[in-house]
Amino acid sequence: MASTYLLPSSSNTISPSRISTLFPSLNITSISKSFLSFSHSSASPSCRTSLSFTRPVNPSHFTEQSRFVCRMCEYQFPDPIPEFAEAETAKFKEHMLARLTKKKEYFGDSVQEIVDICTEILNKFLHTHYGGPGTLLVIPFIDMADAITEKELPGAPQAARAAVVWAQNNIDKDWEKWNEED
Repeated sequence: MASTYLLPSSSNTISPSRISTLFPSLNITSISKSFLSFSHSSASPSCRTSLSFTRPVNPSHFTEQSRFVCRMCEYQFPDPIPEFAEAETAKFKEHMLARLTKKKEYFGDSVQEIVDICTEILNKFLHTHYGGPGTLLVIPFIDMADAITEKELPGAPQAARAAVVWAQNNIDKDWEKWNEED
């Protein structure tokens, strides 16, 4: 019968394979994410998760030095805001068109097509995944570079870099302004 041992939160990251190395007598049967966060620090009681093991776990077997703790996010990010996504996408498109037009040596006559690809991908991300600071991911920018490359257009790395730099400098700040209490 499987046992459950509750582990409090922390800030460092460790992979499940590392757990097996640290606790060789334990056979982990389920973990909710492929990478879990662990630390030696104590944590708030409101932030807990559990790991299931195939054999009983006695918490007294964990020494202070090896008492790793698992972090589960206690903050719930807000849902994406469609109006924000539309406004931010328009700003992004305007910026990318101006920026890429200046770099004809990389993009040639494909500027508009490249901007359209990048804009479509960012728009989809903002509508489906972006929920404020802390939720800006690298995945849409990788997708931009891949989509540009797949269409055999020039300057995929440069366009993706321009997009990610703009996003890092603007999206979270614009979200904060959008959601300010008046």
